[in-house]
Amino acid sequence: MPDSNRLDPAPTHPVRGFEEVVTLVVKHRVKAGFEVPYEAWLRRIVGIAGQSEGHLGVDVIRGKNAGLAMFTCVLRFCSTEAMQRWLDSPQRLELINEAAPMLADGDQTEVNPVKEFWFAPQADAASPPPRWKQAVVSLLVILPHTLLVPLIWGPLLKLNTFLSNYVVATFLITVTIVVSVVYLFMPMATRLFAPWLQAGQPHSTPPEETR
Repeated sequence: MPDSNRLDPAPTHPVRGFEEVVTLVVKHRVKAGFEVPYEAWLRRIVGIAGQSEGHLGVDVIRGKNAGLAMFTCVLRFCSTEAMQRWLDSPQRLELINEAAPMLADGDQTEVNPVKEFWFAPQADAASPPPRWKQAVVSLLVILPHTLLVPLIWGPLLKLNTFLSNYVVATFLITVTIVVSVVYLFMPMATRLFAPWLQAGQPHSTPPEETR
């Protein structure tokens, strides 16, 4: 089963756009014998990326591809502008140049819109899971929240006239659900159901390594 942790890099074309959560997927196939230095490099860039404004977190999935170690890194940012600032930063560019000799296929990146926020392709999968599987996992996570969060907030909302206002109460309940789902339970669920989500998915064929 793929292992999950944390990381970074950049798309071929600059990304501009409106405020939304965006996901940058980075795939690195590491040359044989470079696994240890790459892991050290990975820890450094994760720490630096985490200090970037608008950075929401990184997941790193470890696997194998054509006999080599494969690292799929999923970085999340609060907006395309925040992501672009990280991509253009001198620290990132310097670190990518440093890692280049360790990579069999170079720095493979793609940007996913908000709808692919949780379901970025993992390891060497060529595409996100089928939409019906995404819907099932989303339902399993969101349904308990819609049932339990109003019950948890209920007694507190009744203590104050302002909080018991329909609009205010709905806002507080919705914010609680969104924050809990986005930052805690959905990432956990996608890792838990990863084998099922990716089952039967086509896999990309990596380019031949030049000698």
